[in-house]
Amino acid sequence: MPTFSDLGVSPDFVAALDERGITSPFPVQELTIPDGLAGRDVCGKAKTGSGKTLAFGLPVLERVKGAEPRRPRALILVPTRELALQVRDELAPLGEARGITVAAVYGGARMETQIKELSGGAAVVVATPGRMIDLIERKEVVLEDVDQVVLDEADRMADMGFLPQVEWILRHIPGSHQTLLFSATLDGVVDTLIKRYQTDPVMHEVVSETVTVEEMQHRFLAVHEMDKVRVAAAIVRGAERTIVFVRTKRAADRVASDLRREGVEAASIHGDLRQNHREKALRDFSDGRLAALVATDVAARGIHVDDIEVVIHYDPPEDPKDYLHRSGRTARAGESGVVVTLVLWNEELPVKRMLKRLKLDMPIVEVFSNDARLADLATWDPRDDSAVA
Repeated sequence: MPTFSDLGVSPDFVAALDERGITSPFPVQELTIPDGLAGRDVCGKAKTGSGKTLAFGLPVLERVKGAEPRRPRALILVPTRELALQVRDELAPLGEARGITVAAVYGGARMETQIKELSGGAAVVVATPGRMIDLIERKEVVLEDVDQVVLDEADRMADMGFLPQVEWILRHIPGSHQTLLFSATLDGVVDTLIKRYQTDPVMHEVVSETVTVEEMQHRFLAVHEMDKVRVAAAIVRGAERTIVFVRTKRAADRVASDLRREGVEAASIHGDLRQNHREKALRDFSDGRLAALVATDVAARGIHVDDIEVVIHYDPPEDPKDYLHRSGRTARAGESGVVVTLVLWNEELPVKRMLKRLKLDMPIVEVFSNDARLADLATWDPRDDSAVA
């Protein structure tokens, strides 16, 4: 297996990675870093959790030049505020090894604070499209010195309706520059971005990183309405980090509150919460102070936390794609995990239909909250169980 040094990463960055226990590159890093370091436009097909932040971050930090106030040299566009912070937090310590400032700018936070950081000569700026446009229009940031552009999670920016903003920004970057694009899918509008804004890009695909049902352990549990939250609490207690998916914002708040009443440290995350509350919930979850994060599908786009042991579909998803997308939160960075779907009596038929479409041969097993197996679902194979609903 190659090392980061073998890929062309400088000794100071290798040492900084080593201090954080990062010694071996993930497949997406092994494929894309050499071309990124060579200055090529790179197009990487890789899912969330595959290690792509360092795949584009290391070439950016290696090649970036010193910046004048409010004139960044590298711009990284991301779809959500949470991802902007997480990319900044991953790259900033590496930048410090060379005196490179990495700043994050995003909506929902004080613009004055972000302008001050840009005025200090931030060479690398991680930004959500809307806030970046605000700063450009106010002439608080100038893009004339930008040599490198990264489009991270391009497919999600498309899904969230941000492509017109992304293209507006790209059209305002004069001159030639390196463009690195990473996306879970490369068709449709993402392909249009590639053709319009990349020059002879080298294409890399990490095939093994696609989330499949085989990468996870699936449990479908028939529960009773009055016992449902207690079943979820019992599952959460048996894991270090659990994401609980619900359909609505109101449900997210209610389920988080119900879990807390059951003695589980839980918080909700959804679009109606203040940004500082969302950031605190994510930080506490990542640091291990929260055992469970209760999220809507939209809010979950901003959750990029490794070592999630369990995903609970508290409200079963309506579509197999949603099932895989939610469930993939626990199959990140090569890890496997347990995916649990709680099924009420009136949800059994649609869930069975979804199982057929997923080609999953798993029974729906009735459980109660005092069932000892809930504490460690990974070691219990329900296909060996006789109590099938």
